[in-house]
Amino acid sequence: MTKGTHIDQLQTPVAIIDEDVMDANIKVVQRYFDEIGRSFRPHIKTHKIPALARKQVEAGAIGINCQKISEAEVFANAGFNDILITFNMLGDDRLARLKALNDRVGLQVVADNEVVVRALASTFAKNAPLKVLVECDTGAGRNGVQSPEDALALALKINAEEGLTFHGLLTYPKANTEDAVEAFFSKTISLLKEQGLACPVVSHGGSPSLLDSHLVKSATEHRAGTYIFNDRAMVRAGLCDFDDCAMHVVATVVSRPTETRAVLDSGSKALTSDLLGFEDYGHVVDYPEASITALSEEHAVVDLSKCSKKPEIGERLRIIPNHTCVVSNLYDQLVFHKSGHVSAVETVAARGCVT
Repeated sequence: MTKGTHIDQLQTPVAIIDEDVMDANIKVVQRYFDEIGRSFRPHIKTHKIPALARKQVEAGAIGINCQKISEAEVFANAGFNDILITFNMLGDDRLARLKALNDRVGLQVVADNEVVVRALASTFAKNAPLKVLVECDTGAGRNGVQSPEDALALALKINAEEGLTFHGLLTYPKANTEDAVEAFFSKTISLLKEQGLACPVVSHGGSPSLLDSHLVKSATEHRAGTYIFNDRAMVRAGLCDFDDCAMHVVATVVSRPTETRAVLDSGSKALTSDLLGFEDYGHVVDYPEASITALSEEHAVVDLSKCSKKPEIGERLRIIPNHTCVVSNLYDQLVFHKSGHVSAVETVAARGCVT
């Protein structure tokens, strides 16, 4: 696949990125954080491509957010120096890799329990300490300490360890709960001050909360990933329009067994099976009344019963995924285009980095 090739000539299924739309998304979000005076740290799990993270940093991001150490290693090897890993680190091999990474780059990690803190403390030394943020559950019901009092207690334990530095607070919030997040953060910061503990970083997060980040007054930075491509869930959240979705999965109609059913060559290995509350598996751009009702490994079944016009066998369809981050991890490469002509092909360098 060469530069200048028209996307209609690409074999399907293929994930394509409209480069102009992507660049506009980067600028819009970075401008918002510049205007509210808040640091922005993009999550690279959406694209897993160093060249795109470089675009984000060049636009003004302070560093990057990774989910796993294997991702962080890929990006450190690509020259990134300010890396936050937002996952509890456990296991001797992982901790050894974490120590080696901390010797190379500016690294921060999270912890939400004493077991993780003890494991980190046993690995890091006073002369090369690791920065640790206390992860707080402010309502999302995933990782995180359950109260400001718990956050203070864990911060004190981190601060007591010679090889660790308490560096702040972090949350991945439930969407549209800025008041609850601010209440949790402000109470915790007050408790920390009473104990004489500085809190350099207060990290808010999430793409669904992206443009309401200013409502969390205590936050010093925001983390988000999906915004660079956007997806169907972001459109539903009111954060963008379908025209702002840079990623499309292009698929071909390979069968029309009945008048109201089509089958595409893009199954669960090409389109994410994440529903995220939707009843089907993506938005068909050219046939918005169509519904992708089922995915098997290589087949997508499409209900055409509500379509006044129906696609023919051999026709190529553009699909906006429910969740773009998962789709990136399904492909070895993403194809970038401008006005329908290939502008670049990038290897998904951190694909499969789940450890």
